[in-house]
Amino acid sequence: MAIAAAAVVVPLGLLFFVSGLIVNLIQATCYVLVRPLSKNLYRRINRVVAELLWLELVWLIDWWAGVKIQIFTDRETFRLMGKEHALVISNHRSDIDWLVGWVLAQRSGSLGSTLAVMKKSSKFLPVIGWSMWFSEYLFLERSWAKDENTLKSGIQRLSDFPLPFWLALFVEGTRFTQVKLLAAQEYATSTGLPVPRNVLIPRTKGFVSAVSHMRSFVPAIYDVTVAIPKSSPAPTMLRLLQGKPSVVQVHIKRHLMNELPETDEAVAQWCRDLFVAKDALLDKHIAEDTFSDQELQVTRRPIKSLVVALSWAFVVVVGSVKFLQWSSMLSSWKGVAFSTFGLAVVTGLMHILVLFSQAERSNPAKVAPAKPKNKGEQPEVINDKQE
Repeated sequence: MAIAAAAVVVPLGLLFFVSGLIVNLIQATCYVLVRPLSKNLYRRINRVVAELLWLELVWLIDWWAGVKIQIFTDRETFRLMGKEHALVISNHRSDIDWLVGWVLAQRSGSLGSTLAVMKKSSKFLPVIGWSMWFSEYLFLERSWAKDENTLKSGIQRLSDFPLPFWLALFVEGTRFTQVKLLAAQEYATSTGLPVPRNVLIPRTKGFVSAVSHMRSFVPAIYDVTVAIPKSSPAPTMLRLLQGKPSVVQVHIKRHLMNELPETDEAVAQWCRDLFVAKDALLDKHIAEDTFSDQELQVTRRPIKSLVVALSWAFVVVVGSVKFLQWSSMLSSWKGVAFSTFGLAVVTGLMHILVLFSQAERSNPAKVAPAKPKNKGEQPEVINDKQE
């Protein structure tokens, strides 16, 4: 990380990690003391507490970097967002799609109860991963033999969730890059599937399982398509931390869960057809540089995230000054060395966060060369470690 970037990133990282550890401590206390007595009360408290952390990242997008999230959808879908349980599926186009999802949830009033299916290693990320674990995110190991039961039990636990929630699932299984697109195109050509141009081939097992276990209590699927206008640079975590703006356009289409086919294979085909249509939609977006088939919904930057970020900054700065005065830490070489070590740790953690979010850092899927028996069967993934 360059010195100039570190001069901005380290103070922001210090603010985020200190406030995050406070949030983690509150979450852990509630998990031990409240959850055994009332799971629903714990969930309601955790929603508020987790939102205090996620709002810092919303502030980072909205106020620090000035990223514009433009939402294209019909008025009825926009009205229902945040008022119902929903399974959210999206293409995985940019390095910050997960943050874009949080912005959409915040605009809809469901930020604290937004969940996602993540790779298992994510829960070990300091602050963010720990908070996700307390918030009941679903963590998979990339082995269907193990993940099938994990996904089933995790979804079943959500059946009595007391507040509207979103469960995000990236069915492409990894972030989009040109290398991965070429691999997907080669596979599609060899098996007779439609050749993608702007998306990857969806892996449908997780989606089929999610639909199967959510039909009874989740009314809708939100089909989200993320695109970056030609005039805007692609947003990255490092650009956000440096305060550099971008534009992200999001197309949302609502599908009723009870209108999906009944059989697993038909649901899998529905998902594949959806991504074929998504691919065509992105072709149209490239040509027109906008989503012309839906209305642009007016949204504004939330004052709440600004208030929360400023409040955390006040608490962390005042608390740090009081602690340094009380401990006289900077008056001895040992204290200075300890403080320097702490800043180095924060710098390292922020560097890890930036690398973790970068699509080019994830490994492309390795597809077995043998053709599947059925035309619609999914590719066999070997040693897949990406998100």
